Amino acid sequence: MNDEKIIARVPRNATQELVIRTGNYWNIDILDIRWYENGKVSRKGIRVNMQEAPQLLRAIEKAVEQHGNKREED
Repeated sequence: MNDEKIIARVPRNATQELVIRTGNYWNIDILDIRWYENGKVSRKGIRVNMQEAPQLLRAIEKAVEQHGNKREED
C-alpha cells in the first residue's frame, strides 16, 4: 500500500488494537480497518474504497445510534 497514513488506533485490551488507516492500493484510495494482536496484523478487518467509505460510515452511525437507543430503554 502506498501513501499509508494511520488515522487512529483503538485499543481493546493490553494485546489487541484496531488500526484505522488510509492509503493507495493499485491507484485506488482506500480505507483499511484491521485488528492487530501483539503488534502483528490479523486477517480480521475490512478494506473499502474511499468512495464507499461514506456509505459505510452512515451504516456504522446508524448501528451505534440504534444500539444507544436500546441501552436507554433498558
